[in-house]
Amino acid sequence: MALVPTPVVNEGPLFAEVEMGGDSSSSTVRATVVQSSTIFYDTPATLDKAERLLAEAASYGAQLVVFPEAFIGGYPRGLTFGVSIGNRTDKGKEEFRKYHASAIDVPGPEVDRLAAMAGKYKVYLVMGVIERDGYTLYCTVLFFDSQGHYLGKHRKIMPTALERIIWGFGDGSTIPVYDTPVGKIGAAICWENRMPLLRTAMYAKGIEIYCAPTADAREVWQASMTHIALEGGCFVLSANQFCRRKDYPPPPEYVFSGTEEDLTPDSVVCAGGSVIISPSGTVLAGPNYDGEALISADLDLGEIVRAKFDFDVVGHYARPEILSLIVKDHPVSPASFTSTSSTSKAERVLPNDKSLLTSAFAMLECRPK
Repeated sequence: MALVPTPVVNEGPLFAEVEMGGDSSSSTVRATVVQSSTIFYDTPATLDKAERLLAEAASYGAQLVVFPEAFIGGYPRGLTFGVSIGNRTDKGKEEFRKYHASAIDVPGPEVDRLAAMAGKYKVYLVMGVIERDGYTLYCTVLFFDSQGHYLGKHRKIMPTALERIIWGFGDGSTIPVYDTPVGKIGAAICWENRMPLLRTAMYAKGIEIYCAPTADAREVWQASMTHIALEGGCFVLSANQFCRRKDYPPPPEYVFSGTEEDLTPDSVVCAGGSVIISPSGTVLAGPNYDGEALISADLDLGEIVRAKFDFDVVGHYARPEILSLIVKDHPVSPASFTSTSSTSKAERVLPNDKSLLTSAFAMLECRPK
């Protein structure tokens, strides 16, 4: 499934497209996974690139487009942020400040622009971003419909290894599955796809098109994606970045810890492997390890029913009287502020409104003892 990338120019397609035909007698959805790199530390330029890619995918007839993990904001491959046990360096703190500045607020102007893109090109959009919530960052997926509406988000619930020093942990309130005209869409990010209980929660919500943005380009990743397609009886769309060393800032601004001396500007630091897999475990498109690409397939939604006739993990193949799952899907916060119904009118008025304050105290003094 080789695909030769086309150099980025002002005119003509950014990349060629892998195309797989579907069964015209069944209801089909044209889906595209984007395999491309972030423009690191330059969020406006990355948004411009995202729009070019989205326009290209739409020109091929895509109805659903999935971008990689952390496409907006960047996946900080190779950085350590100056962390060792018991110590954080000043250089590492500055690296985090720059990374924080590249992240986006949700909601915010970048989300508005992404929504406008989805509406302009009439596609359902699944976009990997780095979300900024105050001073904490989250690895997040945003969902948009083809009318240009922001639907919601999924925050990665378990960052992997050193990711935990830069990203917060999502809670159970952001594990959505959206029922759309092109199917029931949800997402899990990178290695949280290996969490059986998270997958079970998504299956229980009826997911049909399982999006798996990732940063894992190893061949073994394909085994996980195939297993999820078979286990869930769903289509799996995994999008990864394809990056060379030159796609990141040069040293000493940005250093790939432990490998920098072995890299040239053209060294591949993330080889992609983006793939689309059917509910029967058949690879429909990809995996692609050749370069930046748009990888597309027609999803025959009838395949979902045929697959679940064999195995419905939360239906006829479930044994809830023996094995069951409880999902705590409410939002959690480190602080809660409560007020009681007994709060007096005097406490609720503005302190500089003397007439109201005087009136309130007069009312309190006239109450029967």
